[in-house]
Amino acid sequence: MIDPQLPAAPEIKQCCAALYGSNAARFLLGESFHPGGVELTLELAGMLHLDAAATVLDVASGKGASAFAVAERFGCQVVGIDLSEANVAESNAEALRRGLSRGVRFVAGDAESLPFSAASFDALLCECAFCTFPDKHASAAEFARVLRPGGWIGMSDLTRAAVPLPELDGLLAWIACIADAQPLERYAQWLAEAGFNVTAAVTRDRALETMVEEVRGKLLLADIMIGLNTLELPGLDLERAKQFAAAAGQAVKDKKLGYAFLVAESRRH
Repeated sequence: MIDPQLPAAPEIKQCCAALYGSNAARFLLGESFHPGGVELTLELAGMLHLDAAATVLDVASGKGASAFAVAERFGCQVVGIDLSEANVAESNAEALRRGLSRGVRFVAGDAESLPFSAASFDALLCECAFCTFPDKHASAAEFARVLRPGGWIGMSDLTRAAVPLPELDGLLAWIACIADAQPLERYAQWLAEAGFNVTAAVTRDRALETMVEEVRGKLLLADIMIGLNTLELPGLDLERAKQFAAAAGQAVKDKKLGYAFLVAESRRH
């Protein structure tokens, strides 16, 4: 349930999109805005039966790191969709710079209402983003709609134990993909209800622990650099971010937060 004191769902999505496109996000998270980075992306994509003839949709594609990695590894066509128009423009420019614009392109759009015809894709990736979508039923249904019969989905996300975590609530929790994280079984249920057959569920908690440790280190570095006037991160409450990161690190150690991915096949034939 969304805290009634938080902005409405559209404002939350726009806020998240704006931050993910910011210099602060890139400084803290690098090029891949999810635990495990490109290495985990390729592990997940490798379970989706991709070949050079496949067309893949990357939902919440961010700066395009996953889309580029998948296209280069498997030789397939990739379309990335992201709510941030700035991310889309930057990613399309990077595709052109890499000489990949014939096979990789990016469009602006919302995961809850994908701007594609039914049965447009052979596979779909959604990494560390599904838990931020306010209407998860709509998103899962859209995933099923745009996949061709027998198509595959690979979804990775934060998992959260069904216990209160008051120190990890609020808008920052939404931005950090924690606020509406769910137990792994609940993600599988959403996919099943949308018409998918889940074939694999893999935990990767260590990837999250490593990422939190890296972010905490970068926050300490940012504190020093800002003090020396060698770094500017406008809009970032550094003290609150450090407190939040510490709480997240403890929650991972206590097995209250984790990271996992699901692979599922569309049951539509």
